[in-house]
Amino acid sequence: MPMSAGVDPEEYRRVAGRFATGITVVTTVLDGAAQAMTVNAFTSVSLDPILVLFCPEKAARFHDAVTTAGLWAVSVLGEDSEDASRWFATRGREIQGQLNGWPSHPGPRTGAPILEGAIAALECRTHAVHDGGDHSIVVGEVLGVSRPDPDGSPLLYYDGDYHGVHPH
Repeated sequence: MPMSAGVDPEEYRRVAGRFATGITVVTTVLDGAAQAMTVNAFTSVSLDPILVLFCPEKAARFHDAVTTAGLWAVSVLGEDSEDASRWFATRGREIQGQLNGWPSHPGPRTGAPILEGAIAALECRTHAVHDGGDHSIVVGEVLGVSRPDPDGSPLLYYDGDYHGVHPH
C-alpha cells in the first residue's frame, strides 16, 4: 500500500499550491516541429556539473517529444507573460504551429526555441530521466545560459493563481 494512500489528492494539491513557484516554458524540436509546455516543476540541481531538472507529466505529448529529442530550452517567464503560460499549459493544442504567434528564436546551442520576453533562458541536453510517479524527472546538463531581459521580474504561481513579485 502506498504511503500516500491516506492523503486526499485534492487536499494535497491545495497544500502543495501554497509553495510559490516560478513559471517556465520548456521547448524542444522533434521531427522539425517545435513543441512547448508550461512547467513550474523546475529547479537547479548541481553546479558541478551544472544540472537542472523539470518534471513533465507522462501522459502529456510533450513528455515523449522532449525525452526523445534530448535537447531542450527553458524560458523563464516574466510577470507580463501570463498569456503565454496559459497557452502552453493548454492540453490538446495542435503539434504543428504551437509557437505561432509567440515570438521566439532558436537557441544557439540546441536549436530549441527561446521565447522573446523571457527574463532568463537555459539550453540543455538530457542527462538522465527518472521515474516520478505520474511524472518523469528529467535532469538536464546546461549547455548555455542567457538573460534576455535582465531587469524583468518573474511570473509566479501561488495558491492556484498567477502573481508578480511587484503589486500590479
